[in-house]
Order: sequence, then structure tokens, then C-alpha cells
Amino acid sequence: MEISDLTGHELLRVLATLANPHRLRVVAALAEERNYVSQLARELNISRALLQVHLRKLEAAGLVSADIEVSQDGKAMKFYQVTHFALLLTPKAITAAARTLGEQSDLEADFQR
Repeated sequence: MEISDLTGHELLRVLATLANPHRLRVVAALAEERNYVSQLARELNISRALLQVHLRKLEAAGLVSADIEVSQDGKAMKFYQVTHFALLLTPKAITAAARTLGEQSDLEADFQR
């Protein structure tokens, strides 16, 4: 994902998603190596339920992806990894993204969901 590929709404979603310390820590950990939920929760010292909430938001923003693999004992495990993204925020890039935004009321509705 490149910033030039994002609409204003998509850019806002990515920035809002990254504006959380837990999610920044998740991205940092997954940048080191792909991992499954239970192990990642232990490493980050947060509950699996809370981690799954953050992973869903990161996945919805296109910042992480997941694959399901079957372990040797037959257990399905969901592994997460960081997707490639590069966001160079420049006035020009922000101007281009802002041109795609709708009305203010549309933006407020998006962020209340």
C-alpha cells in the first residue's frame, strides 16, 4: 500500500488505526516476525480478546493480513503478518487525498461506526 493509492477516507482509517499504542506495538512485533494470536498476546502482555480487537482493526485498514495453518497436532492456527505499506505524508499527498473526501457529515458518520 502506498499513500498515493489511498482515498481520503482510507488514509484517515489508516492514520486512526495507527493512532493507538497497542496497535503500534502489534505492527512492530509483526514487523519482526509473523506470529499467531496466543503467542503474540503473551509477547505483548495483553489479553487474546483485546489483541483480536486490535488485529481486526489493523486487518480492516490493510496493515496486516492473516493465514490459517494446521499444526502437527491438527489444531488450526491463525498467523498474522504485516502487509507492505509505505506512507510518506507530504502536503502534496495529503492534498490529493483530501480532494476525495466527501462532506464533513459523511466523515463524522464514518468515524462513529
